[in-house]
Amino acid sequence: MTGLNGTRRPAAPGSSDAAGKRRVRETLLQRVIEEIVSGRFPEGAILPNEAELAERFGVSRTSLREAMQHVVAQGMIRSRTRAGTMVLPRSNWNYLDPLVLDIVLRHTTDPQFYLSLIDARQLLEPAAAAQAAASATEADLQAIAEAYDEMVEANSRDTEEWSAADLKFHTAIIDASGNWVYRQFVTAIRAALLASFRLTNRASQSHEDALRMHRDVVEAIRTRRPDASRHAMQRLIGLARSEIADALPRD
Repeated sequence: MTGLNGTRRPAAPGSSDAAGKRRVRETLLQRVIEEIVSGRFPEGAILPNEAELAERFGVSRTSLREAMQHVVAQGMIRSRTRAGTMVLPRSNWNYLDPLVLDIVLRHTTDPQFYLSLIDARQLLEPAAAAQAAASATEADLQAIAEAYDEMVEANSRDTEEWSAADLKFHTAIIDASGNWVYRQFVTAIRAALLASFRLTNRASQSHEDALRMHRDVVEAIRTRRPDASRHAMQRLIGLARSEIADALPRD
């Protein structure tokens, strides 16, 4: 840390220890969730006892308890005295938690899961676009336009730049809607976008279609037309759904 005179001040006592403990907790939490999502601890399974799990992960019981409390909060496990800790069905899991959703996407082989993410977007984002058209501030409109410009500048084959700009675009519209509930779904939108980029390899024509549809959304919101904004977003997400459906394996 740097003082007012430019000299470096020593870190606060214990700050490095706290950061180290936080990293241990985060790593442990990821490993526990990974074990469940991957099926090493399948649905309905009773987990090993606390001592065995602490030894398995090489952590203290205190760290393990903290991690397990978070996993309980995500609806993935249930702990009962004498009965032990059981892995709950996937229908109980909190897929809006960023870590849970990220790990699930890395392990899932279920095509319907990807389509479910897109269907959730189709319910949410057209309404958000309509609200943005009605209530966006000038700063909101500028943020949406800037994100679109970044998409135009990104090379269609540069997945990282394109995905970052696309996520920024959709997040800006959610923010412009002024609806704080919608903002809770940004994690799912991000996951759906990243899944789309991983599964599809846009041809140049598809890329141009996507840019045109994004531009239609920008113009409809900028000119304060809620119905047109809703329909433009519906068409845009419809394109994304078609691309994912085409990329997924068929039975």
